[in-house]
Formats: sequence, structure tokens, C-alpha cells
Amino acid sequence: MSILYDEGQQAIATESRRVLDARVAKDRLLKLLEQVGEHDATFWDTAVEQGWTALAVPEEHGGLGLGLVELGLVAQASGAATAGAPFLTPGYGVTHALVAAGNADLAAKYLPQIASGDVRGAVAFAEGTDILPATPATKFADGKLTGSKPAVPGAIKAELALVWASGANGPVLAIAELAGAERKPVSSFDNSRLYADLTFAGTPATILAEGAAALDLAREVLARMAVVTAHEQVGGSEALLHIARDYAVMRKAFGQPIGAFQSVKHRIAEMYGLVEIARANCIHAAAVAGTDEFLVAAADARLTATEAYDTCARDCVQIHGGIGVTWEQGLHLHMRRARSLAIEQGNLLFWEDLLVEKLTGEAA
Repeated sequence: MSILYDEGQQAIATESRRVLDARVAKDRLLKLLEQVGEHDATFWDTAVEQGWTALAVPEEHGGLGLGLVELGLVAQASGAATAGAPFLTPGYGVTHALVAAGNADLAAKYLPQIASGDVRGAVAFAEGTDILPATPATKFADGKLTGSKPAVPGAIKAELALVWASGANGPVLAIAELAGAERKPVSSFDNSRLYADLTFAGTPATILAEGAAALDLAREVLARMAVVTAHEQVGGSEALLHIARDYAVMRKAFGQPIGAFQSVKHRIAEMYGLVEIARANCIHAAAVAGTDEFLVAAADARLTATEAYDTCARDCVQIHGGIGVTWEQGLHLHMRRARSLAIEQGNLLFWEDLLVEKLTGEAA
């Protein structure tokens, strides 16, 4: 299934990019790399002001009632700008879980606050490199969580977390306010992602789903977040493609633009192909959200977008030569973000295994 963006969607894409081009500053992002626990407040204030936090929240809860296609377009613009706050993607994951779980009281309590930007979400599904483990080390009993989740994106500043845990009757998907959890900031090569180790010691929580229903909902949430992340990766890839192209036609060697040399022009052509394949898979995945083919489409988008961003980050630096690795040039912002996004919603092995499982009907 393919789609063409309508006028409203095209306007969202254009306006998102225009606003971020005006408000995101490279110097501010470079400073954030050396600070643990801080994010780009200007970007986040812009996201709230523009209504991006409310995009996928149902209208009855103060949102705009739009979907994954529209949020993907905003994520694409954010990726191009290497946006300095991680909350849009996990906020969407928490929103979808609250809506899909059908708990009207929790939805009424939290969704208006997510829409207004007053509450920021985090999603804690991983334990080390194990994504959605069959028997999570984090436990849920008597309405409380115990255990820990390492390196959760956005957890330093988030107020609410969606947690994968073990219950009395199998796995559970629980929602918990983080005021009752301990947070240990993690210093990383991409500090504006606000990674933190979360430790729960009798933290109050509420079950959204358990057993097989919890696994189905958790996979759906993770897939939807992966599609948002894939859009962000496409945005970063496309920005790098344009930076490399512009430099190749401006920089001269031996009396001609370096873009005239096969070793450069072929790299740029490969970058273009990877970006367009990833973009097509992102559009398709967003368009089929909620259907039986969504998990396969999400895995496709995730895999191809990760390859595109990694390749474009590497090759753009190579095309620039020595200046490409300098701090001031800032290409390392994309290099760092490419590596961060490659693992945040599950690494490539997880998505390859999921794809094989879905295509063959057997666990890989």
C-alpha cells in the first residue's frame, strides 16, 4: 500500500522543517554533548507550542486526533535538525498504550497532560540488549514495581513510564509515575537523549495488560515507536545527503569539483538510493498502522532507515575529508544520533528476528 501526502500533511512537513531550521542551533547542541541530564529546552518548548505533543492524542483528551503519518513527518523534520530532546517518540508510545488498553480512567488522567506537554513519557522495555525478555527481571506485585531498567531514553526528565515487567501470571505492561523511582543519569556520546538507569523499589504502578495481551500490546507500541524513529533516521539521512552533495559541488581538487570524481559521486548516489528506499518503507509502514501487515512493515522501515542513517553519517564525513571530523563542523552530531537511534527501539538483530518470525511463522 502506498500513499501520497495530502495538502494538510505537506503543510505539517513544510512548517515543521521551517520552524526547526529557525530555532535549532548547532552551537547549543554541541554544548549539550558535554552536559549530562540536560536537553534542548528551546526544541521542547517549540514542540509543545506547535502542538506536536498532542498530534496523536485523541480529541476527547485534548489532542489533535491525528496519526502515525503526521507524527512521522514531524519526526523527519526533527531528525534533520538532530533535535535535542527525546520525548516525542516515547510520548507517542505511552499514548498508544493508554488508548489501546482501554482504561478510561488512566486515559482521562494522563492523556490531557501528555497533549499539553506537562507530562513526558518514557518506555522501559529493555534489560541490557534483551528487548521484551520473556521473563523480565523487573517484577510487579501488589500494585508495585521492583527491579531496574538500564539506560532508558528520556528517563532523566520523564514523569511517566511504560514498563515491561513480570507478574504473577506472566508478563505485564504497567504504567508508573517516576516520582517514586530512583534515576541514575548515564553519560553517553549523545547526552541530549537523557539516558538514565531506573530503579523501582516498591514504586506504585497500574497494569495495562498482562499475559499474551501484554506481549501483543508491547510489540505494537514498540513497532509504532520504531516507525517514528525510522522517520527521524530518514530526516537525518536526507540532511546528510544534501550536506554531502552541496560540499561536493563546491569543494574543488585538481581544478574541478570533487563531485566529478567517481569515488565521490558514487557514494552520493548510494546515499540517495538508501534514503529513498527507507523513505518509501516509512511511508508504507505509517500508512498500514493498525493492520495485520504492520509489524512486518515496521521492521522493514526500521532496518532500512538504520542502514541509511549509518551509511550517510559515515560517507558524509568521508566526503568532507579532514574537516568532517572537526568539532565545529558538527557532522558528528548526526554520527552520534545515528548510533543512538540504531539501538533505542531494539537493535537490528531484534528486528531481523521479528521479521523472520513474521514471514516464516516461526520464532527465529
